[in-house]
Amino acid sequence: MEFEVGQRASVSRTVTESDLVNFAGVSGDFNPVHVDAEYARTTRFGQRVAHGLLTASIMSSLLGMKLPGPGAIYLGQTLRFLKPVFIGDTVTAHVEVTQWIAEKRRVILNTWVENQRGEKVLEGEATLWVPARWHGAKCNMVVA
Repeated sequence: MEFEVGQRASVSRTVTESDLVNFAGVSGDFNPVHVDAEYARTTRFGQRVAHGLLTASIMSSLLGMKLPGPGAIYLGQTLRFLKPVFIGDTVTAHVEVTQWIAEKRRVILNTWVENQRGEKVLEGEATLWVPARWHGAKCNMVVA
């Protein structure tokens, strides 16, 4: 598979109460700003805030399933959190290919997440390795 600069993909998700609870359970991050409504009301946000890495994890489904897609391996990701995400927000993760290094099978992508108002809540850059050939749900690297 080859990639072209400018290729894009996106995926959307509405953040739910269950997402925060499940993410806290999986990650072990029970910071009260995420899980305690009474505490969160006393913060500058005035309500519970989704974990930053929960928001970033939406990127994982996009990169793993759409662009570059199944078989791709995450090598790195930078993240900059710009705005909070709240329960009920619908966020859309976007990726855009900025560089394709064919000889190393690496694709570099600009990554960002927007809320339902079109405000950027997160931005960064991802680097992934991609196999030379895909076989359905399986992938095999073809050595040239």
